[in-house]
Parts: sequence; structure tokens; C-alpha cells
Amino acid sequence: MNAVEVIQGSSPVILGQPHSGTFVPEEIYAQLNDVGRQLLDTDWHIPALYEGLLKNATVVRANFSRYVIDANRDPSGVSLYPGKSTTDLVPMTTFDGASIWLNKPDSDCIARRRRDFHEVYHRSLQAEISRLKEHHNDVLLYDCHSIRSEIPFLFDNELPVLNIGTNLGQTCTQKISQDVEAICRSNNDYSHVINGRFKGGWTTRHYGRPETGVHALQMELAQRAYLKTERPPFEFDEARASALQSLLADVLNSIEMNLQTMSKTEAKPSAV
Repeated sequence: MNAVEVIQGSSPVILGQPHSGTFVPEEIYAQLNDVGRQLLDTDWHIPALYEGLLKNATVVRANFSRYVIDANRDPSGVSLYPGKSTTDLVPMTTFDGASIWLNKPDSDCIARRRRDFHEVYHRSLQAEISRLKEHHNDVLLYDCHSIRSEIPFLFDNELPVLNIGTNLGQTCTQKISQDVEAICRSNNDYSHVINGRFKGGWTTRHYGRPETGVHALQMELAQRAYLKTERPPFEFDEARASALQSLLADVLNSIEMNLQTMSKTEAKPSAV
């Protein structure tokens, strides 16, 4: 299996999917314990949830499990949330703090995984950003995530359904984030927050440079909104998902419209 799958589109929106993969190479799987082999912290069914929601969107999907290496962590290992509980570049525990390894990976092993998986994913993302920038003045990397609704190790109480992250407004224009929040606020079925517990991971923070025409926004979804259960086997719930997909489609189309408007505004008049 390829480490990364890319579906190229012509829209200025890229859907990054770093945590939906479940592939674990045999030699790594053998080092996981019974807890680790459940892959509990996968962003379950994210590809199915976002399928077809935005016509011609580019998708960059990591097929490998985040337990192999976390594609949304700083490759240097620096924490995204200093002083708060989180997991490492290669997680040592689940989100609940339970060990996942029979034999923990050493520094050489982590370096190989960074080369073979993390770097491959981000080269693919950067290539798609560069490709689309040839055709659009402004593009946006929309980072697709989901997580269990209650994880005391990471956050208090039940997580809002819709968690918008822009690193406190630094990774995309205010107009884009305001319009996304307005769509989320208008739906009374889902709670939401902007730059709450999840302000955007390394991907959002690394690529989001609005002044260069590259924007980024993370959407972290509470899995109760589209799964039958937040425990194994983490089944997809078509009825629940359908309602959520309608809102997400509105979000993505709003982002695309904003980008297109910005590009038209920024376009230089042709020489006479």
C-alpha cells in the first residue's frame, strides 16, 4: 500500500486527511501491544464523510496509522500545546494515556518513520499547494480531523461537535474564518467553538500563511456526530453523517467562494 494517496482536483481547496489511515507495516504491528493494535485514536471514516462534498477538491490522504507516526505533529518533536497533555510525533500512549507498545521505538526507528511516512505526506501536500497556486492566487488547506467526544486525558467534559482551528486567526483570513463560524453557529443541532482546545495542528500552522495566498483551517469533529458508537468497531452512521455532511458541504463551498472572490479582487488588470 502506498503511504499517501493523492486525488487531484482543480478547486483551490485541498482536503488534508492525516489521521484516517489504518495501515501499519508488519514489522511495526509486531511491536504494538493489544491496546495499540486497536488503533483507537484513528480519525475513523473521514474519507467517507467528506466524499463528494466539494466538487473538484484535491485530497491528500495518509494511509498509514497515526501510531506509525503522526503526520500532524512537528517533525522536530516540539509540542503543539506546551503544558497540556498531548501525544508525541510517534505516540507512546493512546489519548487515554494507555501504553500502546510492547517495545517502544527508539530514535533511529522514529527517524526512519519520519523519512518514510511523515516526509512523504508533507511532500505530497506541498506539491499540491504548489500545483494549485499556479492556477489560483489563493488556496486553502482544510485539515480534516475527528476525535472521540470525551477524553479526560486531553480535555474536560464533552467536546463541541465542531472545533474550528486557525491558530488564533493566524492561518487564514478573518473573512474565511468568520464565514465558517457563522455557518456552524446557524445550525442549532451542533455545538461549536473556534480556537478552543484544538487551535490547529502542525499542518495548519506550518502551511497557513495568508500573506502568501496559502491559507489553512482545521476542522476537528466530535465523532458522536457521525458514528454509531465511539468504541470498536467505530461504525459509520449513514443517517447521522448525512446531516453533518450537509453542514460540511456548506462550509467547504463557502471557503471556495471566498477564495475565488479574493483571487478575482487580487487579479491584476491586463495590459492594454
